[in-house]
Amino acid sequence: MRNLLDFIKTNSHWFLFVALEVFSLVLLFQFNRYQSSVWFTSANTLTGKVYELSSEVTSFFGLSRVNRDLTVRNLYLERQVKQLSEQLLAQTNNDSTLIKRGQLKMLNQFKLIPAKVISNSISRPENFITLDKGSNDGVRPDMGVACGTGVVGIVYLVSPHYSVVIPVLNTKSNISCSVQESEYFGYLHWDGGGSTRAFVDDIPRHAKFKKGQNIVTSGYSAVFPPGIMVGKIRKISNSPDGLSYRLEVGLSTDFGNLRDVCVIDNSDMQERVKLMKAVQDSIHGGKQVQ
Repeated sequence: MRNLLDFIKTNSHWFLFVALEVFSLVLLFQFNRYQSSVWFTSANTLTGKVYELSSEVTSFFGLSRVNRDLTVRNLYLERQVKQLSEQLLAQTNNDSTLIKRGQLKMLNQFKLIPAKVISNSISRPENFITLDKGSNDGVRPDMGVACGTGVVGIVYLVSPHYSVVIPVLNTKSNISCSVQESEYFGYLHWDGGGSTRAFVDDIPRHAKFKKGQNIVTSGYSAVFPPGIMVGKIRKISNSPDGLSYRLEVGLSTDFGNLRDVCVIDNSDMQERVKLMKAVQDSIHGGKQVQ
């Protein structure tokens, strides 16, 4: 102990120098915007690399299960496509060219950017997901994100190589949804509970639906196209004011086992977003409605 005290006393000037350097750096990055932004960008890049390496290791050991799930999902999709094609063919007097033109027209509207989840949380009130694709790959803020089983969230922040997504499991998430095969819609939100369910509010009192019915994206926003799976109705209750219904929805996306996703690039999205912002600015005197 005496030797330790002597060492500290002998080198006290070095310890003082290091402490002052740390203190000055804290002041520099905390109270200067430029230095703070440089530090934030560098730290995010390093953190992203660490997350990416960790995700690659985890993905390697889970490839067998992922491949099995993909095989099952592909079989389901193939059967669904076949059924839809038969229905469309029957409705168009067996004119297969109409089906092909319609499918091509629909696909031309969207560009899917495949991405991998390198960081994810499900136990916080404000969860975030980090993807391994950024602006260099065509990802922009306000793009929708989905996986093979349904909706995931909306892109929030973007760097050249990474992007941060606000998922459904975030108390600030708000996605327009509708009851499948009906015109009734509401807004999906999460209250911080379990990761397998969320709620749809503002469903009109005269709407007709039942438990087990699908909830899908409504297409009324510039983020998601209509018809993307969200989940199934578990429970029906009244809203707090009694003027509408509140639906408890079992989410179709397994956020605890999320690996591969797609960012939806809607070619019309930017035009629609700019138009809506222009309307909001003109009505509210430059104050944007959240």
